[in-house]
Amino acid sequence: MPTFQYKAKTQKGELITGTLAAGDRRMALAELGRLGYYPLLVDAAEAEQKTRTGGFDFRNRVSTRDVLMFTQQLASLLRSGMSLSQALEVLERRTQKKTSSAVLASLRNDIVQGETLSGALAKHPKVFPRFYVNLVKAGEASGTLGEVLERLKRHYEQTGEAREKVISALIYPLIIVCVGIGTIIFFMTFMVPRFAQMFKEMHTTMPLPTRMLIAASDAFTAYWWIGAALVVIAVIVYRHRARTPEGRMAIDGLKLRLPVFGRILMASAFSQFARTLATLLDNGVPVLNALQIVEDTMTNRVIANEIREARTRVTDGTSISQPLAKGKIFPPLLLDMLAVGEESGAVVPALKNIADMYEQELAYTMKIFTTLLEPAIIVFMAFVVGGIVLSVLLAVFDLTSGIGK
Repeated sequence: MPTFQYKAKTQKGELITGTLAAGDRRMALAELGRLGYYPLLVDAAEAEQKTRTGGFDFRNRVSTRDVLMFTQQLASLLRSGMSLSQALEVLERRTQKKTSSAVLASLRNDIVQGETLSGALAKHPKVFPRFYVNLVKAGEASGTLGEVLERLKRHYEQTGEAREKVISALIYPLIIVCVGIGTIIFFMTFMVPRFAQMFKEMHTTMPLPTRMLIAASDAFTAYWWIGAALVVIAVIVYRHRARTPEGRMAIDGLKLRLPVFGRILMASAFSQFARTLATLLDNGVPVLNALQIVEDTMTNRVIANEIREARTRVTDGTSISQPLAKGKIFPPLLLDMLAVGEESGAVVPALKNIADMYEQELAYTMKIFTTLLEPAIIVFMAFVVGGIVLSVLLAVFDLTSGIGK
């Protein structure tokens, strides 16, 4: 039987905590009521522990899409006139995920105990990042929580659309690569060895391409484990290197210098930088705090380090473009657009324009990249598979021509 942790008040107003066994949460609430307690928090012990520590099951983890849906639905419920605790209770009943339900239950119980929404969200850093928590805190301070939730919803929708464009553009080339690799492995491990055995039994001299193919197939079949071991070692070395600050900087710097992939990464990063900073500033977050949060959201350490250096150069908080211009990462066009926005007093609109511009550039670059990548992959795979088939057919033609003579 599940065990539930609870916090409750007695009839005298004393706060008590403990655990009890019950079939489900409703039965636990009923049991507390029978004992004469007024429950404040009732959660499954294991789910509560996972929620607080961030140890979610991968199959049941809270995704970014779940956070978007939570934000959208919470904003709608608050607009309808519900109180915050009532809205969270409704969302808790609607959700099908156990982890999401545990998070919502924890939020509701914290609100009932007098905690602010931002304070309750901050207890779940694996679900709600600092960016989210700080915007909610700004909305609470200004009394515009509903508007802030709407802006958060739009922010997650826009960043999600950019991410989905990149993923969808890479799906087809990835499928082609996987099918091509599977076909090559099938030929080298199944078809070629059988043809090689047949040619060997006929005691004929095979053409050079066929002999090379059979030698490659024999080596692949006998020593495949060496290649697998090298891949595993390379992954281990890469992950170990990526865990160190110096290694992560070197790897991220190399990514940005790649011919086309680096341009894609930079367009995505600049768009995220501008969109996140605009959302934070638009909700009254101070410049230095906003830059700190934006730095935390950057996955590329080179760009994050550049933002950190710029943050140390910001003195009066009125200019962001000048500190960013002292580095070598942010392009002149971005800095010029930001500087114009600062001079005209329209920093947030300028940042939104920058985000839109780089999202368009990202979409354009991805279109060119995939347009060139798909035929290149197809031609390469056709060359490899065609070479295998041609090597086998050359030997077959030699055999049939010998039979005719």
